[in-house]
Amino acid sequence: MFDYNKLTQVMRRLSIEAGAKIMEIYESDDFDVQTKSDQSPVTAADEAADAIISAGLRAAFPDVLLITEEQAASHSQTGDTFLIVDPLDGTKEFIQRRGDFTVNIALVEDGVPTRGVVYAPARQRMFFTDASGQSVEETGSFAPETVGETKAMSVSAPDNAALMVVASKSHRDQATDDYINKYAVRDMKSAGSSLKFCLVATGEADLYPRLGRTMEWDTAAGHAVLAGAGGHVVRFDDLSPLRYGKSGYANPFFIAYAPGVELTKA
Repeated sequence: MFDYNKLTQVMRRLSIEAGAKIMEIYESDDFDVQTKSDQSPVTAADEAADAIISAGLRAAFPDVLLITEEQAASHSQTGDTFLIVDPLDGTKEFIQRRGDFTVNIALVEDGVPTRGVVYAPARQRMFFTDASGQSVEETGSFAPETVGETKAMSVSAPDNAALMVVASKSHRDQATDDYINKYAVRDMKSAGSSLKFCLVATGEADLYPRLGRTMEWDTAAGHAVLAGAGGHVVRFDDLSPLRYGKSGYANPFFIAYAPGVELTKA
């Protein structure tokens, strides 16, 4: 049985410590950008944040499998229960200094993300699941050892005649627009990284479709936060629940939504 109290404290603290290092680099005059083998960008901030989080998780939970984006050797490991990390989700937002980047840490149990933290240091927003699995948003100074004021999060009760939709800031395409056009949309929001899940979790949006490549470390923490607020994430093709621990940790297209949304099949 997992010690969820300890897990919550450790994930939250490590996300804040990693976020502080990310912001130190973000606010510097210049930083180096490299290109990984899959042609995605990586910066010193990704690597520094990964080192902080990985060391902290391995010290606290030495017997739990750790999958992290920045350690390619971990991508060939598999298990039913594992910790999964994207130390800097939204690297493109970071490079362009747009602020919509997050630190993501999650626990997956039997293919389901059950606990997670999403911290957006430049936006000063923190979302996490508490020990019971309820998602909360924290406000305050984000002291690593002391939790500030928190508010329980809950998805919206959407009006299907006027939905609020959130979509990717960096990966919007015609296929996404075509799918969104199947709904009666009141307004659209654009956001980067895993913040899109969190906007559905807080009730600020009703629907987030993703018709593009993502990896499990991109989505697990946001998925956990959304689930802890009453929301769902399903595969785009057959509307079955999105599962984790897949070969290579690649996701199919998916839809994240508040349960009151009447989903339209592709």
